Amino acid sequence: MAQISIQVGPIGIWTRQLEDHPAAKAQETARELEELGYGALWFGEAAGREALSNAGILLAGTKRIVVATGIANIYARDAVAMASGQKTLAEAYPNRFLLGLGVSHVPLVEQLRGHRYEKPVATMRAYLDAMDQAPYSSVPPATKPVRVLAALGPKMLQLAGERADGAHPYNVNPEHTAEARQILGPDRYLYPEQAVVLETDPDKARDIGRAFLGFYLTLPNYANNFLRLGFDESDFKDGGSNRLIDAIIAWGDLNAIRDRIHAHHSTGADHVCIQVLSADPKALPLHEWRELASALLR
Repeated sequence: MAQISIQVGPIGIWTRQLEDHPAAKAQETARELEELGYGALWFGEAAGREALSNAGILLAGTKRIVVATGIANIYARDAVAMASGQKTLAEAYPNRFLLGLGVSHVPLVEQLRGHRYEKPVATMRAYLDAMDQAPYSSVPPATKPVRVLAALGPKMLQLAGERADGAHPYNVNPEHTAEARQILGPDRYLYPEQAVVLETDPDKARDIGRAFLGFYLTLPNYANNFLRLGFDESDFKDGGSNRLIDAIIAWGDLNAIRDRIHAHHSTGADHVCIQVLSADPKALPLHEWRELASALLR
């Protein structure tokens, strides 16, 4: 395994819930996740807080935990701004900022931001070229900043292996992790996200899963990836078939969640970022984060 400066540990938290709370509460929550022993705190970028500013808020409120963008949208800022922002945070918080980059999705790029969505792999390759060539006249970070790519399909995974430190797949199962590891090879890092529901009642758990997954089924990037994984159009109806929900979202007791995370690790993941889902998508799942920490990090 290639050596990088950032150490994220085997398990982290992926959350969007911090978006629904003031910055001070987000910092307080991040400190608790740090104290619980999670190695990294991941968050996305859509219509809420700007990703690099948000990373700065969370880094300023914590001492050790790695803060990771999962992902920073390349259409939200030009490559010079992205490279400068990455280096600024990497210098200010050594070995604690991990930049995840992604091409996002057509409606979030065209309808929300007013840009034209271009071919994902070619666009990302050109963006990485521009980042690598970007000038930066301030104090550089002591170690090379780390970047990973949001990658689902084989071409983007190949690009992540060639031009980044690894990949951050989202909405995937252990079978995808195994395929991603084969494409990336042994010397790149693989950080999949895994959605979980701490609920043993199948109907309740799947209802929560469908409320979450339904939106993603409308996005071609995810739908195409599910087709590659062996699902078909019938699995996309009504928020997702039981087969699809059970494959993509881990639900059940702590043992069931532990088994799914172990499956990712055993098929090639270096780090798994857990996204806790609940009936109230805006509520901070503090109880679940604490339970998971007691079962997985002790």
